[in-house]
Amino acid sequence: QVLVVESGGGLVQPGGSLRLSCAASGSIFEIYGMGWYRQAPGKQRELVATMTAGGYTKYADSVVGRFTISTDNTMNTMYLQMNSLEPEDTAVYYCIYSVAPRRGVHREDYWGQGTQVTVSS
Repeated sequence: QVLVVESGGGLVQPGGSLRLSCAASGSIFEIYGMGWYRQAPGKQRELVATMTAGGYTKYADSVVGRFTISTDNTMNTMYLQMNSLEPEDTAVYYCIYSVAPRRGVHREDYWGQGTQVTVSS
């Protein structure tokens, strides 16, 4: 069993910053990649940023230059630093880990429960 838990959401004014954290724990044999997605009211869930185990990153065009994805040296904790936040960034943010839970088991995706980010004055 793999558990993924986000934290760090909240209310911030436009132009402000927030840092989201995501911790993965439990039975993890190998991490293949991780990422952040978000879902605004009435919209589909969309990719925000992803990182492979090798460190390759990818960002949505709307967050390039403002958001940064990173991990600790174990890759079991992931961060999303969000700067210059805009009202359009308001959404529930979800983290995802793509891992092999045990040797010989194919990779599986594990989602966190989501954390609300609201950008408003």
